[in-house]
Amino acid sequence: MSSGPAGQTTRSSVPPITRGRRGVQRYATLRTQDGVAIEAAHDPGPDPEGELAIVVAHGFTGDLSRPHVRRIAGVFAQRAGVVTFSFRGHGRSGGHSTVGDREVLDLAAAVEWARSLGYAHVVTVGFSMGGSVVLRHAASHRGRTEARTDAVVAVSAPARWFYRGTAPMRRLHWVVTRPAGRAVGRFGLRTRIHPHEWDPVPLSPVESVPLIAPTPLLVVHGDRDPYFPLDHPRMLAAAAAGGAELWLEEGMGHAEHAATDGLVARIASWATASWTSATAEETSATAD
Repeated sequence: MSSGPAGQTTRSSVPPITRGRRGVQRYATLRTQDGVAIEAAHDPGPDPEGELAIVVAHGFTGDLSRPHVRRIAGVFAQRAGVVTFSFRGHGRSGGHSTVGDREVLDLAAAVEWARSLGYAHVVTVGFSMGGSVVLRHAASHRGRTEARTDAVVAVSAPARWFYRGTAPMRRLHWVVTRPAGRAVGRFGLRTRIHPHEWDPVPLSPVESVPLIAPTPLLVVHGDRDPYFPLDHPRMLAAAAAGGAELWLEEGMGHAEHAATDGLVARIASWATASWTSATAEETSATAD
């Protein structure tokens, strides 16, 4: 669904649209490396001088203003600064959804914005489609670039593309691939979908996972997910060869709607622990 791969060397451009203290809640329009305008919002969290930001990547048909996305952001904001944004084709962002391909560039712009606000440690948390995007983004943006992530959480993410093994996924493929389905997406789901197939097919989530290390990775999945059965999270964790933590949540369904406040708080604690661990390692390395 794109004119070219997102690639491993692309960078986003985050113009200085917002001004003022980081502790002020604000909105911004970001510009991706391929020129798409992305709406974004920042909540400074409980400590405006804190060093940790969580960037939330929503699922397909979501956007930053949806109640379930705002609820997730609100729980995270009790522990850290939070950046939310709407993927291309969603909400007030420009462009058309490519259902996980060029969305990597949208996330890169959001991460760069978080760093431009002064956050030293950025954790990306993605749900469903957003889960596939955070995995691919972490594999693509490594090293010391401003778009890098310091830890990754994939919730209810697929392991592989073109999965049609459940009824919800067969319905989703109809929405994405058929003209009538894309009309339903545009007018019923408020999501504008790109009409062309992927060319080339992007690296799959499970192919991306081995490229993420040594960045900390958490995979979270419900045992009652109606979209992706448990072989998906198990494949992702196995691909990390011991470098990922896997939480299989009893009774949980799919993505943001199914993630309880308690689970989101636990994810925030994991993100905080990853920051604390990274800080301790940096201090130890400096002392040596």
